Amino acid sequence: MTQTDLTLEEKASLTSGGDTWHTTTVPGVVRALTLADGPHGIRRQDEGSGDALGLRHSLPATCFPPAVALGSSWDADLLRRVGAALAREASALGADVVLGPGVNIKRSPLCGRNFEYFAEDPHLTGALGAALVTGIQSLGIGASVKHFAVNNQETDRMRISADVDEQTLREIYLPAFEHIVREARPYTVMCAYNKINGVYAAQNHWLLTEVLRDEWGFDGLVVSDWGAVNDRVAALEAGLDLEMPPTGTDGRIVDAVRSGRLDERVVTRAADRLLDLARRLESAERFEDWDVEAHHDLAREAGRGSAVLLKNDDTVLPLDPRARQRVAVVGEFARTPRYQGSGSSHVVPTRLDTAWDALHAGVGPETELTFAAGYGLDGAADDAMKAEAVGSAARADVALVFLGLPDEVESEGFDRTSIDLPQGQIDLLRRIAEVCPRVVVVLANGGVVSVADWQDSASAILEGWLLGQAGGSAIADLLLGVCSPSGRLAETIPNRLADVSSFLHFPGADGHVTYGEGRYVGYRYHDTLGTDVAYPFGHGLSYTRFEYSDLGVTETGANEWAVELTVTNVGDRTGHEVVQLYVAFEEETPTRPRHGLRGFSKVELTPGADTRVRFTVTGRDIAQWSVARGAWKIDAGRFTVEVGASSRDIRLRAELTTPGDGHVTALDGMSTLGEWLDHPVGGRVLAQRLGNGRGAAILGGGSPALLGLARGIPLAKFSTFGIGLSAEVVGDLVAAVRDSEAP
Repeated sequence: MTQTDLTLEEKASLTSGGDTWHTTTVPGVVRALTLADGPHGIRRQDEGSGDALGLRHSLPATCFPPAVALGSSWDADLLRRVGAALAREASALGADVVLGPGVNIKRSPLCGRNFEYFAEDPHLTGALGAALVTGIQSLGIGASVKHFAVNNQETDRMRISADVDEQTLREIYLPAFEHIVREARPYTVMCAYNKINGVYAAQNHWLLTEVLRDEWGFDGLVVSDWGAVNDRVAALEAGLDLEMPPTGTDGRIVDAVRSGRLDERVVTRAADRLLDLARRLESAERFEDWDVEAHHDLAREAGRGSAVLLKNDDTVLPLDPRARQRVAVVGEFARTPRYQGSGSSHVVPTRLDTAWDALHAGVGPETELTFAAGYGLDGAADDAMKAEAVGSAARADVALVFLGLPDEVESEGFDRTSIDLPQGQIDLLRRIAEVCPRVVVVLANGGVVSVADWQDSASAILEGWLLGQAGGSAIADLLLGVCSPSGRLAETIPNRLADVSSFLHFPGADGHVTYGEGRYVGYRYHDTLGTDVAYPFGHGLSYTRFEYSDLGVTETGANEWAVELTVTNVGDRTGHEVVQLYVAFEEETPTRPRHGLRGFSKVELTPGADTRVRFTVTGRDIAQWSVARGAWKIDAGRFTVEVGASSRDIRLRAELTTPGDGHVTALDGMSTLGEWLDHPVGGRVLAQRLGNGRGAAILGGGSPALLGLARGIPLAKFSTFGIGLSAEVVGDLVAAVRDSEAP
């Protein structure tokens, strides 16, 4: 496969698709490659449907839990296995590249596409995203990490400019992509629709070339989101390789080269990358089918591992499936489940389990189950439906109330306007709580919903998210104690929408959205300020209990430490614990988030068993981005290693010190007096120059107020103050410092 003899026209054709889902064919050189949506299941168009995007007609495939659920699994091994299953199905359905995973950060719970994203935290997102990519590409099928970058809303998504400072970009919105690129080497990266600081992602040379390729070493192909390209020539020059779908504008590329506006080497480079992708795909394993039941079972396992038990007062859960009891099942979602979001990721499942059917199959003859819809699929409930449901609950020992968001309020293409459940569902729950002593709420939602106003009406709450085609059986397994809940929140549940750090900025206006909250996203905001939340990041209950002990920290290198602890199952059931490692910085006046997740491990333990959990803390884990330096920096000082079961359930701590990275900021005339005084060389040189003159009062003989005022003034500005710091003297001081630091 070579492009040595390709014409300019043929090379230009390779930089755009052949049709909606295929790249361009060049006979004798490269076949058309097939791309398919697939963050949580393969959405492969039925070729005979006549539907260009395939949104209405696609071939059946396993609908695994979407990323909102898989993110709450905190289970990289599970993600690898799901990825491998996706790859096998992609191969069987004739696809070469799976368009996923989506790894954008959940900046606001209102983002309409949050069900496609893992978490509010970049470390968790990056680890799980890399695992999914590794699984997909383990069979030679390509993955496409998206949407690069800062695509955190659907409102005006094709035009909005995400205006965000570089430190926030580097510490919150880019690290997941960076980790996946470095660790999993994805075959492709998909650029986003939006602008970043005024420049479209598809035309952003800094993003696509300087950061992605030059810094991170990405060696794959950059593909546009469908319809994201506005200027073909500018996009190619920026580092975009493939426009999808085709716009019939290849002639503009040819004309730009022949007129001298575009270097032909840029076109050649993009064509080469498409050919390189085709070569990679030659090694892919090819399958004609897959084990439908085995993949359904994997989806069920994934659902069990992803649901989060938020609350379990008086151990109302699990239910004993063999007990003599009356159980009222209330809620249309128990019979007609919500299991995925709407839009391009919508999968036609191979089969669909319901919680109602699974509960029937899971209980013994002594348990009496009744069903009442309570509300319609639109979330509304009339008086007759409510009365039937309340009556059923009044005769029951326990009520399982299935609540959630209607399908039409969560989709690609628009954002939510509220995080509340439909009022009719809340009213129904309150009436049931008045007549039934034990009420269990099971939630179905792709984005966070508020629980603060109604959770007192429930003894237990199981956050079921959207759990894919086997979610009904997974929920029944958890309710009946077949296994213990092991999901943990990958995003904070706030008490109200106004408590979210992006509340005053989201979704922007007049073509711009300001990321005014900076690095304070999710728990980084709540935990730094100590604000009340309904449930914190990382929270999740189990049917057993775990204890943490014997924390040990060993320095293993320059700015590197090994962290070990023992976790013991002190309950009477087998269960999984998610051990979370945070690095914390205690500051009286915060200059950075109080702490951040730096590691996690999901371990399974039988009753009484223990295990040793190990983490590594590196210099990158304690660094922050320096805009001035254009690099990561480590400041000398103390920090704390925290280990716990959530961002607010810290069980063990160890305080450590770091010498920093040894970097000393260069001084110049516009460096402040404070920066000069704090500099290891500048302070000494300055003191020697000023001696006992009028400047000595500023350096130490004056009042604290005067010194405090003076510390913020650039040294060059003192030239008019008559203290011996003329422009010439300042120049001499700068030269003296540089000479002293010279090797």
